[in-house]
Amino acid sequence: MTPVPLTRPDQTPDQRRATIEAAELPQSVPALLDEAVRDSPDQMLWDFFEDGTQTTYAQGQHDSRRMAALLAELGVRQGDKVAVMLPNVCEMPLVWLALGRLGAVMVPVNTRYSPRELDYAVTNANAKFLVIHQELAEILKAATVTPTVAVVASDDWADRWQRADAQDCPQVTVQCDDLLNIQYTSGTTGLPKGCLLSHRYWLTIGMVNAWRDGQRFGRVLATTPFSYMDPQWLLLMAIYQRGTLVVGRKQSASKFSHWLSAHRINFCLFPEAALKQPPAAHDADNPVVRANIYGVRASAHREIEERYGLIAREAFGMTEIGSGMYMPLESDDMIGSGSCGIASPFRETKIVDDAGREVPTGEIGELLVRGPGMAAGYFDNPKASAELLAGGWLHTGDLFRKDAQGYHYIVGRKKDMIRRSGENIACREVEGVLRDMEAIEEVALIAVPDALRGEEVKAFISLQKGATGDAALVGQIVEYAGHRLASFKVPRYFEFIETMPRTTSFKVAKTELAKARDDHRIGAFDRVEHLWR
Repeated sequence: MTPVPLTRPDQTPDQRRATIEAAELPQSVPALLDEAVRDSPDQMLWDFFEDGTQTTYAQGQHDSRRMAALLAELGVRQGDKVAVMLPNVCEMPLVWLALGRLGAVMVPVNTRYSPRELDYAVTNANAKFLVIHQELAEILKAATVTPTVAVVASDDWADRWQRADAQDCPQVTVQCDDLLNIQYTSGTTGLPKGCLLSHRYWLTIGMVNAWRDGQRFGRVLATTPFSYMDPQWLLLMAIYQRGTLVVGRKQSASKFSHWLSAHRINFCLFPEAALKQPPAAHDADNPVVRANIYGVRASAHREIEERYGLIAREAFGMTEIGSGMYMPLESDDMIGSGSCGIASPFRETKIVDDAGREVPTGEIGELLVRGPGMAAGYFDNPKASAELLAGGWLHTGDLFRKDAQGYHYIVGRKKDMIRRSGENIACREVEGVLRDMEAIEEVALIAVPDALRGEEVKAFISLQKGATGDAALVGQIVEYAGHRLASFKVPRYFEFIETMPRTTSFKVAKTELAKARDDHRIGAFDRVEHLWR
């Protein structure tokens, strides 16, 4: 493996890309840790600061081997699928690394899953084992699945851990393209699909995020659940950097800027919700080198940088592709542009029409991506896999446009469009404009059948504290939107709701909104007729 540091700040983005793509990947995810231990054994690997758990690289290597011995004693063998339902505790990354050593496969299970959803994940992935935390074990009473269960933090687990010996870790040959995760997506429609993610996938996304900026990130913050893909690649990013992953139990908009300051964070994924918190004296007291922002309102970009005293840059990724594109740190002229940036190292993109033809520069089409280290398809779903990877390109289902400089702009989901009187309306665009209003917390658009126009636009809106959802506010929203959108994009129907229904990855569950009633005009304010229906 190429020794650190790999790239430099004085290189151009193209030079850094070439350097990264020429680097040799480790053979496996655990091999990356083993390589780091040789030169940084006493460096702090992770800090679960709310639990007071800190682990060095050498101890993490030892404990992951010990964990592999424990899992092998339970019967886990190479190729076995192991469902893992753990909160953000150190056992989560230890189990992941241990499964990697055994050549087994982790099936991350969201800690907010219902018994039905747990049954689905375990059954769909053919998981023989389930590792679950004691604080979540109540779910097993209502679940119907029957894998071998290990309960972390139980007396039995403590006994097994006490007896486990790192020297008993099985010696298994693991290759870079061997499967490491079946990572379930939780899109806004349909049942989740299990993405097949190899060691190469994780090593690629970790390397790209670690070295594409030519910077050092000594302390990397992870506060989203480890069952999502982000904390997993953030851990690998930290290892490539010989840095420390600083882990919080759960995301908190109100505590976020305090964490950046108190834990001296250098890299984070910045949640837009933090911007709506009251200003604090410590907001800009942080050493952040880069904050990744995803889908943030373009109008909020500069405000984030100025208030928090950091560089925030857009990026785009999916479970299926890993890192797809990013905005270079040098691109100050793109602040507030709304662009996701340029193609990441190892990634090639094109934008095509419905017939698969590449569209001219500036026109909208579906984003296709190809390159090594992406999902190999969906587990036990050949039809969906064939559609995903048709023609040697991964079909994202996202609508994009690309400008002459190679910067990409996301327009919305291909299936999240409303067609009104022959005009296509991208829900993402309208939602982003309305979220800019001070009174609005969240917005979700759906289509309402209409005899005259085919479809009309309805906006579900949740409000900030102190705002009142009445006809007067609808008037203000319509006036605000009318100055920023074409008239046909301004919603006709408005419904105010307390909270948005969410998927397990906290996306707005539009299918739940759409199923709430048969006639979506009922209970909404009709701005054309000026009345509540």
